[in-house]
Parts: sequence; structure tokens; C-alpha cells
Amino acid sequence: MLNLKNFLFKGGLAADLPDDLRVAIEAWRNTPAPADDAHFHTRYVVLDIVSSGTNPETDKLYGISATTVRQSSILPNDAFFLDCSTQESADAVDRELMAFLQFTAKAPIVTYHVPYVEGFLRRAFKEHLGIDFQAQWIDLAWLLPAMFEEKSARIMPLNDWIEVFGLDAGSGRRTTMENALMLARIFQMLLVRANNKNIDTSASLIKESRASSFLRRTH
Repeated sequence: MLNLKNFLFKGGLAADLPDDLRVAIEAWRNTPAPADDAHFHTRYVVLDIVSSGTNPETDKLYGISATTVRQSSILPNDAFFLDCSTQESADAVDRELMAFLQFTAKAPIVTYHVPYVEGFLRRAFKEHLGIDFQAQWIDLAWLLPAMFEEKSARIMPLNDWIEVFGLDAGSGRRTTMENALMLARIFQMLLVRANNKNIDTSASLIKESRASSFLRRTH
């Protein structure tokens, strides 16, 4: 089973949360994390965010889009979308963030550049719900060069990987959901390569992602 110590809420909840949200958070806390399993049987949440800038400390989170990959397939009907930029009520955002927690169901989360994405999510959860959000992350920005060295051994922008893999990204600026779906397509290919390298479970892939990030940052 994945280590729950790496996916905890630390500290107290926001003082003004309504009772139903407190109950929902407690229920989510008590839900067991998914068991470590083969990729085919693991539900991975693939997400992208949009923000007003790149600094999680000062810029604003505008939206979250997520889809899932399971049994080698992208499941577009198992998706989540939050547009924070148009929410007038803080309570509405609180409830949408709670819905996001329920959607993830403590599954491993796949994204591009974890520090950027995680920084905005942790700030949002701290400010709205008073909790410290930590997840089991898989960072494609660092993992792709480690798994596909023959294509590129260096960190590249996402658009470069899209071109390397011959994917049709369309023209113009993509939405966060389009980005999430594009990341999911790339992740499907990465899972095939991971299996070929005997990195064949969710826990081993998370470990490989962490190791790739650490080695490349320190060498």
C-alpha cells in the first residue's frame, strides 16, 4: 500500500468551514490509499493547472483540469474541471476543492513540473480549507528524459515532447483540459516503456520519478 505518511493533511482545518465540509474532509482522510498495483490496474490522475503567473507564493490559481488513465486507456468521462477565475463565492471554491479531493481518491497524480503545480495546489488548500495537501506525484518533466534518453536526455518544454512523440497538438493556445489529455497520451507511452524496464507498479514508478528528479537536480 502507498505510504499514507506522504499524503496527509497537517495542521488544523480552517476555522470557518461549515460542518458538512469538515465531515467530508474527515471522511476523505479516513479513506485508505490505493494499494500498490500493476499499472494496468492502477487509476492515475493526470492534471494541469492554469495560473496568473509562475510564482505559487504570489500569483493566483485560476483552474484545474484532470483526467484519468487506467487499464492502458484514457477515461475522459472520469474527469474534473474547476474554474476558480469565475467563482464569486469563497464557499463555492471550498466545495470545488473538496470535490477535487474526492475525485483524486488519493490516486497517484501525474503532471508536468510538480513544483509549479504542487505549489499552487498546496497554497489553495491551505488558504481555503486550512490543510496541507501532499500527494504521490509523478513528474513527467524529469521522468521523460530518464525513460526516453534516445529522444532527449535533457529537460524540455512540454511542447517539445509533444513534437518528439509526433502528437497533434493543434494550433493556438491549449486549454488546461486539452493539456491534461495531451499529458495523458504521453503518459500512456511512458507506461509502456516503464513496463519494459520492469518498473511495473505504481509505487515503483513514483520512486523512479523521485529518483530522476533528485539525480538530475544534484548532478
